[in-house]
Amino acid sequence: MCLIACAWQTDPEFPFVFVANRDEFHARPSEAMGWWHDNEEILAGRDLQAGGTWLAVHRSGRLSTVTNYRETPPIAAARSRGELVAGFPADSARPGDFLDTLDGSLYSGFSLLVTDGNELAYGSNRGTEKSVLAPGVYGLSNAALDTPWPKLVRAREGLRSLLTTGAPRLDDLLDLVADRRPAEPDEIPRTGLPFEHERALSSPFVVGPDYGTRCSTAIVCRQDGHVEVAERRFDADGSISGESRFVFLAGNWSAQPAP
Repeated sequence: MCLIACAWQTDPEFPFVFVANRDEFHARPSEAMGWWHDNEEILAGRDLQAGGTWLAVHRSGRLSTVTNYRETPPIAAARSRGELVAGFPADSARPGDFLDTLDGSLYSGFSLLVTDGNELAYGSNRGTEKSVLAPGVYGLSNAALDTPWPKLVRAREGLRSLLTTGAPRLDDLLDLVADRRPAEPDEIPRTGLPFEHERALSSPFVVGPDYGTRCSTAIVCRQDGHVEVAERRFDADGSISGESRFVFLAGNWSAQPAP
């Protein structure tokens, strides 16, 4: 993922609401989200190049997702960050404890969000300590949690506003991250990339012939245990190429206490 906005325990009826865009090279092969044939407890897409994934949900309700840390030049590592995401859902450790077991030196820069329905934790291998998060609305892009890049602020505050209008709908969440407007020139982050590249990446939804938003994912976890998931996929020109939806009952989200 390259842009995430989520609400954690801000509403007792909807303890977790999540929306994200996955930005990637269009030539990198991947499978659409579905129940994995080799582990039917896991709902996820699959990176066919390295074998991991960018977002995974277990039938229990355990969820994990990752964003890459923007570094110039990129720092290569031996192991795929996607294996971090694939590893958490089938584990039994609490989110914070799981993050404590990771050796971040084995991976290129990452930020990882993990939840088991009772705890949401954030960790990174780029100088940011692990945090078990308090109830709130959060944003994550290719830097530390809540780094105020314009695309992150736009998505996070859009989610905050959307949640005041009633029960969150998957389509409204997907529309939230379909925003293709770049940031104003004086607001664009300077991370070492050429300015036109920085500008192209400054919109929540990225369109480009070689690299761009490959899919958007929305998730609503309800207090009664129902989990609703939608993945919308895109071609290189930003047109919709497919969509999948899932609803299942996850025990970990049932009867969560109000914050």
